[in-house]
Formats: sequence, C-alpha cells, structure tokens
Amino acid sequence: MAYVPVPKDLTKVKTKVMFNLTKRQLVCFGGGALIGVPLFFLLREPAGSSVAAMCMMLVMLPFFMLAMYEKHGQPLEKIISNIIKVAVIRPKQRPYKTNNFYAVLERQEKLDKEVYDIVHSKEKPAGR
Repeated sequence: MAYVPVPKDLTKVKTKVMFNLTKRQLVCFGGGALIGVPLFFLLREPAGSSVAAMCMMLVMLPFFMLAMYEKHGQPLEKIISNIIKVAVIRPKQRPYKTNNFYAVLERQEKLDKEVYDIVHSKEKPAGR
C-alpha cells in the first residue's frame, strides 16, 4: 500500500495546472522566457555566449522571484507594495486620534447655541 502525505492545513494547497506548477508560476516563467531568451540571442553575437547568458539570468531573475517567493501566504508583489506603502506613502508618525462621541455632542451643542443666538438676535429690535 502506497503512503501519501496529506497536509493538515488545506488552505495552503494550490492547484497545479501543468508540469506540477500553478497558473501563477506558469505565467511568470513564461514572461521571463519571453523576455530572457530573445535577449540572449540578441546579445550572443556582440557580447559572447557567457555574457549573454549572465544578462539573460539577471533579466529573468525578477520573474522567477515573483513566481516562487511567498512569505506568510503573500506573493512578492504584495510584500513589495506593503513595504512601499510603509516607507514612502504613509506618514512616518501616525498620531492616535479617536472619534470621541462626547466631543461631537459638545461641538453640536455649541453650534446649536450659536444658531439659536443668531436666530433670536434678529427677532429683537435693532434700536434697543
């Protein structure tokens, strides 16, 4: 009888499409191949085979990283976007602010009193 390991957490199981790769991995590897292989053939004559192969690997490496790297269930582009948001977009210091209901009521009471004063001041005669 064959032994087949079954993972306890089935949320981490991904559907394999072809060559034991997921759709995401196939798309990323295909994109890397579409850019890297023509680059190799374009650089092979002027720069030599070894330099062309190194350039091809350097160009294809980001695609392979996008396909394979995951941390805590998040792919690389989500991790990079989170880093950019924290480091660049959002402010460095975020002060703690609450929406205090009591302060809202006080402001509303102050505005109501101001409106009441404006309305009733017009009712009084101007000469007195």
